[in-house]
Formats: sequence, structure tokens, C-alpha cells
Amino acid sequence: MSTKRKSIAIDMDGVIADTAQQFLNWYEMKYGVRFSKQQLQGKSELEALPDGAARKFVFEPGFFRGVPVMEGAREAVMELMENFDLYIVSAAMEFPQSLSEKREWLQEHFPFISWRNIIFCGDKSVIATDYMIDDHVKNLDCCKGRPYLFTAGHNLSIDRHFRVNNWKEVVEAMRGEIM
Repeated sequence: MSTKRKSIAIDMDGVIADTAQQFLNWYEMKYGVRFSKQQLQGKSELEALPDGAARKFVFEPGFFRGVPVMEGAREAVMELMENFDLYIVSAAMEFPQSLSEKREWLQEHFPFISWRNIIFCGDKSVIATDYMIDDHVKNLDCCKGRPYLFTAGHNLSIDRHFRVNNWKEVVEAMRGEIM
């Protein structure tokens, strides 16, 4: 008799995709001004970047397609897939072009994840996995399993969920969950 594998929902933006860096890259490219990630600490990109730039970028073709992969994410996801049913879950409905761009991005950077394990939605409260790794508290507050808050500049003051600062810490925490 086999036991059912536990499941993990993993967010894209700010978790496996370094959208903070993409905002900084695009701001420098479009406005000629370089910001550092430290300048974003304690704020969302929408608040931190002047001229409403971040809001403009998310509607521009190519923004989501060119996001850098978060350091260590690819290797960590591959390792987690050995012991867990893993799903990539992204609230991709708000920005229309993000659907196809995120799908293409995943095909390029995470080709080992089946299309069956990719969920694009508008509201993550419908996700019922055993664990959820996300950088936004609004998604973790409605998590039906155990929430893991992935550190991002905009969530540094939040302390109501178990925090993981990087992919090495995610793997270490999830190793403790294998039974």
C-alpha cells in the first residue's frame, strides 16, 4: 500500500521568478536610473518606483517573459519534486499578456514541470495543497495547508507565517516535512 505524497503550491512572481529584479532592470532601461533592491525594502514595487512605472511595466509585452530565475529555484524545485507533488500557482489573470508569457517562461526555465502542474488563477484561496510557498500574505492567509512566507522586500515587516529567506531554506524546511 502506497502513501499519498504531500503537495506543494509554489508561487511564481517573487518566489521562482525574480520580478523585483525585473522591475529594477526595466526601470533602468526605460528611465536611465538604477535602483537597488535595498531601495525597495519595506515597499512594493508599485510604491517604490516613481512615475507609476511598475504599473505600466506589468501591462507591457515582454515584461513577464524576461524575468530572471530566482537564485537556487530551479535546483530546489527539482529536488522537491522527488518527494512532493508540486504545483506552480500564479494569480496571472490580472495582466492579460502574463498568461502566455508565464507559460513560455516556465517551459524555458522549468521544462520538467508538466502542464498539468501549472495553475493560473485569479484567487489562490481555491488552492488546497498541503503547503504553499508565496511572498504575498493575502495568499497565505487563505492557505488550506501550511503557509511558508518567501522573503521579499515588501513583506519584511510581516511575522504571522513561517518565513523562508531563500531556496536553500525552503528545501531544508521541506525536508523536515517528509514523513
